[in-house]
Amino acid sequence: MQPPIDFIFLRQGKVRDVYTAADSRHLLIVASDRISAFDHVLPNPIPGKGIILTRMSNFWFDRTKTIVRNHIVDTEPSLAGWVDDGRWHREQLTQRVVLVRKAEPLPIEAIVRGYLVGSGWKEYRQACSVCGIALPKGLVEADRLPEPIFTPSTKADAGAHDENISFERAADLVGLEIAQKVRDISLRLYVFATGFAEQRGIIIADTKFEFGMVDGELILIDELFTPDSSRFWPADSYQLGISPPSFDKQFVRDSLEKIKWDKQPPAPSLPEDVICKTAEKYQEALKRLTEDKG
Repeated sequence: MQPPIDFIFLRQGKVRDVYTAADSRHLLIVASDRISAFDHVLPNPIPGKGIILTRMSNFWFDRTKTIVRNHIVDTEPSLAGWVDDGRWHREQLTQRVVLVRKAEPLPIEAIVRGYLVGSGWKEYRQACSVCGIALPKGLVEADRLPEPIFTPSTKADAGAHDENISFERAADLVGLEIAQKVRDISLRLYVFATGFAEQRGIIIADTKFEFGMVDGELILIDELFTPDSSRFWPADSYQLGISPPSFDKQFVRDSLEKIKWDKQPPAPSLPEDVICKTAEKYQEALKRLTEDKG
């Protein structure tokens, strides 16, 4: 397909900048090095993060396209019509940019949890459930759930927090048929990816998907199984009873918790060692997951 010629800046997300194409049916998405935590963009970028996110998402989109169609049109689009608007210079865009089909995003996020950790662990200790889904007694932190569970959430406006909702509430928002498709596809994606990742020494504890509609068809959009959208644990250091070290931005969250940030703007700067360590973790995740094992 010949990409559209002109791209006009549309919006800036927490991580990605989005440009609309001249034909209004496609978008150009640029992954920056920005990192967010607790719904705030931090002042320090993580060097190379945008390239890693793009490469990893493209890797997974390609391997899951038989499960569900996705928004990718071209992972190396022509930038012949690119006009420097001061946000990005053409040479900065290498490996950061994809051309995608423009979709109408669903107003929910599709979250699949396979392990008991984070907010799920907090709820389990109080109610023996996660997002209202009853679980067996006697589980401990980082335990593998009897089976993966689908726990949708709302998509909050900027500065607000997403809210966990029931499947029934999700069905109210998007319709029962779409909600069922989103749930079933999300679980299939998670089962496929966890099996793949475990062979490469990574546990995907939980993950988030986003879906959209194009001409009446449900497709996968945004990003897929990246350190920003998933909780990655190294299998060789996994143990029950503690939250394992991770290959994702949990390292950044932990560093912010240690300084007791009140999670109100302005967001604090990250120490240089946290920036470097986070960059290393993202790179290691990419290497483990995408390196050809022969």
